[in-house]
Amino acid sequence: MFPDRQKYLEAVKSNLEPNIFNHSLALEACMGGIYDYFQSQNQLLPGEPPRDDWTLAGLVHDIDFAGDTKESHPLKTKEVLAKYGLEVSPVIHQIILAHDGRQKNIYDSKAKWAIFCADSLTGLIMAVAFVYPSRKLADVKVSSVVKRFLREPKFAAGTRRSEVAQCADSNGLNLPIEKFIEICLTSMQGISADIGL
Repeated sequence: MFPDRQKYLEAVKSNLEPNIFNHSLALEACMGGIYDYFQSQNQLLPGEPPRDDWTLAGLVHDIDFAGDTKESHPLKTKEVLAKYGLEVSPVIHQIILAHDGRQKNIYDSKAKWAIFCADSLTGLIMAVAFVYPSRKLADVKVSSVVKRFLREPKFAAGTRRSEVAQCADSNGLNLPIEKFIEICLTSMQGISADIGL
């Protein structure tokens, strides 16, 4: 975990609505989990950004999704961070830009693919937890998320399923959707107390 995480965390929490803040925590966790998986499989190329870059990008990716910068999201990331006396490296900034499919971004790292594919999945996973009687991520099964994702397009209809499904792209993450969901769900379960689930 990077030394200044608390400063970025406070900035994100201060600038965003609670639900977007929780989504940011969830994506941070997913990014860390995806990195750890690839590291364990020796599938990280030498030029891949370090883990802290992955997780910081996940944490701050939506910081400008509020107020008068919302319409320009994610192009105002640096501007909003500067208000809090913070900045990100060019590498992290490029990862952040990659989560927005409208950007003409070159997906030349697993980090960029990860943020693009995982961004929208966090909401679907949370939505599955909400329909459980316990409303707890701990009770959510991978099979339940996969079923809702593949067979129930009207469930969490705002989920950009086509983007999430690109996790299977052989030129990107090359992960079957079931494995990708498992990694993200497990990662989110690890911070369930932080996001109230």
